[in-house]
Amino acid sequence: MLGMQRYFETIVSLARLGLCLLFAAPFLHATSQSADDLDAVLELQQRRSNTIRIASQTAVAIFAGEAGGGSGVLISPDGYALTNFHVVQPAGLAMKCGLSDGRVYDAILVGLDPTGDVSLIKLVGRTDFPFAELADSDLVEVGDFCFTAGNPFLLATDFQPSISAGIVSGTHRYQFPAGTILEYADCLQVDAAINPGNSGGALFDANGRVIGVNGRASFEKRGRVNVGVGYAISANQLRNFLGFLKSGQLIDHATLGATVATSADGRVVVSNILETCDAYRRGLRYDDEIVSLADRSVRTVNAFKNILGTLPAGWRVPLVYRRSGRRVEIVVRLVGVHATGELAAIVSGGDRPAENRSEPNREKSEEPQKSPPIHGTPPAAMLPESLRGLYEERSGFANHYYNAVERTRVADQIATRGMFKDHDGPWIFTGRLANDERFRIELSNTSGIIDLPTGTTKVDATGDLDANLSPPGSGGMLAALLLWRRLLREGPVTLGRTTYWGTIPLSQAALGRPAQPLLADVLEASVAAVECRFTVDQQGGVMGVELWPSSDADPCEVRFIKPFSNDLPEMPQIIEVQHGNERFGVFHVESAVLGIMDADTKNGSVENTLDGDPRVGSGGDL
Repeated sequence: MLGMQRYFETIVSLARLGLCLLFAAPFLHATSQSADDLDAVLELQQRRSNTIRIASQTAVAIFAGEAGGGSGVLISPDGYALTNFHVVQPAGLAMKCGLSDGRVYDAILVGLDPTGDVSLIKLVGRTDFPFAELADSDLVEVGDFCFTAGNPFLLATDFQPSISAGIVSGTHRYQFPAGTILEYADCLQVDAAINPGNSGGALFDANGRVIGVNGRASFEKRGRVNVGVGYAISANQLRNFLGFLKSGQLIDHATLGATVATSADGRVVVSNILETCDAYRRGLRYDDEIVSLADRSVRTVNAFKNILGTLPAGWRVPLVYRRSGRRVEIVVRLVGVHATGELAAIVSGGDRPAENRSEPNREKSEEPQKSPPIHGTPPAAMLPESLRGLYEERSGFANHYYNAVERTRVADQIATRGMFKDHDGPWIFTGRLANDERFRIELSNTSGIIDLPTGTTKVDATGDLDANLSPPGSGGMLAALLLWRRLLREGPVTLGRTTYWGTIPLSQAALGRPAQPLLADVLEASVAAVECRFTVDQQGGVMGVELWPSSDADPCEVRFIKPFSNDLPEMPQIIEVQHGNERFGVFHVESAVLGIMDADTKNGSVENTLDGDPRVGSGGDL
């Protein structure tokens, strides 16, 4: 018996020795490396610690009283922070937010994306908040290091965020609605611990940039125990919707107006399509094979849903389809998933089960529970003193106050390029068409006139613009140019009922193609019986106008390309006009003259001057 005991003691001693050698091996190996190598390892570790420390400063602990709370991440120095819709819904219009500096800040609701489970809030109290940068999540790869900073189980009562780290386990994952409105499309899957309370917090890359916002996790069936599968809304989806969130709207996601299915031979084909949708008007039909959408390949139904789920309603994106072996490329305008007023009803607590669009054998994930209505919790009149005046209720908006803020910002940017208030005389543009024939356009306070080889047409600028969509075939080119002139002369506030619409990809604005993360602002106006949208670049340049005489018609699309001259940067060198599937014309401007009405001349004579100097430029043939 004693021998047997000694035998076991020997085995245990050898096992302990083996473990000691195992754990010591890296250190023994390290000592065999040069001092420079060891310093490099220590420097790398220190760099990672610094990155986590800096990123933690941008983490927001959100507290909603008895309704719970969650996490968020600051994305700008003036206090804008991203979080989940299901985090802010119980909180209502206002919430308390703690940062790692130990301070509590009041925050106000700005914009809501209920379908994408995203919300934008704004912390107040300073203008130099620490903030994190949004990364390009399409560059994220499986195996990349990642970490989260958040408020799991509301543990961050001292506002110091909890950190969990791991790797990216999967990209471009699709998480179906599962009986609620929330749909996670094209999201990131990670093994970093994401627990209740981490919702809305950032998922960071190794450089401390935001690659996603955490929102879902898979849990063991018998308890809320994380099993190492978490999901984050991708940074690129967040970037696509950020302009709309800042507009204060209730934002809708996009649908093509068509459904797809997998054919017997494995192709993704159109299974149904609405004749009223833009895709149908552009030529898409039943049984056409979808090749790509928004410049991304479509090889499965889930891939199609993944792409569509990251796009806002109203964007125009390229679509490639194949019919009878022939490849066709079109640009389609996406429409909203929900009917008018439906989102407001959902946000107010009337959530309806979404259609289960899942594929079979998909894993089940946590779904946030339905919460009390967002509006009136607390009522606007009961907002904290620091938030008074920062909320305005209006149908279709989470907070219309911030729409006015964004509209003013864009108006100020346009004004920096030079306003044309005093140039109330006719604006005259002359030049050549693509076929080298001559044209002349005259825009004034009372009319718009265009001389083309096919004849002269005129539009009354003082009446309803939907009554005359001249020149014929353009869809309303003169009306669009008259409104462009009014915008440059008067600004957006007096133009009509003007709101900040959101953003579109910049190259799409210029060329009708979708594009890179650089985005352009869009102002929407209802004026003179037409609806129009003005695209404005980040420097305040007006890049184009879209005009709708009715909601079910193709708009007249006018694009301004290249500045005419340094003296007249707002006057275009090229004007492109598109209506539906047809390009109406390309106008190469050779002369631009802005007139000033002579107040001393009763007959309304016009001087072809700008600030007292003649400004007649010659661009030449292009």
